[in-house]
Amino acid sequence: MRIESIRDRLRACGANAAHQRWALQGWSQALPPDHGPRRPAQWLPLAMREALPALRDDLAALARLVSRHPADDGSERLLVALADGQTVESVLLPRGGLCVSTQVGCAVGCVFCQTGREGLLRQLGSAEIVAQVALARSLRPVRKVVFMGMGEPAHNLEAVLEAIHLLGTDGGIGHKNLVFSTVGDRRAFERLPLGPVRPALALSLHTTRAELRARLLPRAPAIDPAELVALAQAYGRLTGYPVQYQWTLLAGVNDGDDEVEAIAALLAGQYAVMNLIPWNAVEGLPWRRPDPARAEAMALALHRRGVLTKLRQSAGQSVDGGCGQLRARALPAAQPVRWV
Repeated sequence: MRIESIRDRLRACGANAAHQRWALQGWSQALPPDHGPRRPAQWLPLAMREALPALRDDLAALARLVSRHPADDGSERLLVALADGQTVESVLLPRGGLCVSTQVGCAVGCVFCQTGREGLLRQLGSAEIVAQVALARSLRPVRKVVFMGMGEPAHNLEAVLEAIHLLGTDGGIGHKNLVFSTVGDRRAFERLPLGPVRPALALSLHTTRAELRARLLPRAPAIDPAELVALAQAYGRLTGYPVQYQWTLLAGVNDGDDEVEAIAALLAGQYAVMNLIPWNAVEGLPWRRPDPARAEAMALALHRRGVLTKLRQSAGQSVDGGCGQLRARALPAAQPVRWV
C-alpha cells in the first residue's frame, strides 16, 4: 500500500488537507484516536469519522508484531508480519532510534549478510515502511529512523522517499534524524537532493578496494569507492549533515593497516563519521569477527589520522539478531552461500 492510497481513502470520505494531516499524524506517531486539541466529532466530516475504525484496522494490519527479542545492549529486534504473510525485521535501538526494512529480502547479495542469501522477494510499499514506525512507536518512543534494515533503499526509491517525506512532516521526525542507507546508487545521489525532506546519508563502504568490494557486494553498482565517497560528500555538504560510512569488520579481509591508510586518504578533513561494526556472526558463513583489540586499534589509528571514528556493535548480537536472522529462523533452512 502507498501512502497516497491512504490519502485517497480519506479524500473519498470528505477529508480536506487538515483532516488528512490529523489522520496521518495519528497513525505515524501512534497517537490516541482522539488526539489533538479538538474532539474528532467537533470538526471531522461524519463520513470520515465513520470510516476511521476500518481504516485504522487496515493500517494496523500492514505491520503486525510476531515476536520481540530484547538484547543486552538495550536494543530490541522485532519480527514483523506484513499483510500478505511475508515477514521483515525492525530494530528498536537505544536512545530512541529505530531501524526499518524497505524490502523483503535484498538484491545486493552482500556475502556476509543473512538477508543477502535470500535475494529479493518483493518491495515494500511506502505505507508498509511507515507502518513499521507506527508499530515501534506503540512500544516505545522513536525519535530517529534509519533505513538500514532488510533491503537496499535505493532499489525501492520512490516508496522510501514517500515514507521519508511523511515521517519528516506529519511523522514529526527531524530531517537529520532520518538516515538513508545505501551501498551506493547514482539514482539515490540524484534524487535525494531534490526532495523537501533531505535525510542524512549513510554509505555502506566496507572496503576502499574496488576489486574486493565487488566480491563482498557482488550486485552493488560498479562505482569505484573513491567516486562513491566524492558523491556522498557532495550530498553531505548540501545538507550540512555528516556522511556516515558503514564498515562491517571481517577479520583478515578488511581490517588491515592498508585499509586504515586508504580510509585516511579518502576521509581525512571530510565532514564524515566512520562507523566500524564488527561482523554479527551468521551460521554457515565463513567470516570471523576481528579480535576486539584489533578493532579498537583500527579505530584509534583512524582517529590519529584525522578521521572521526566510532567502534560500534551490531544491535542484537546477544540474541543472534543480525539482519535477516530472525526471519531466517522462521523459514526453512537456507542454502549456504559461497564467497566467489
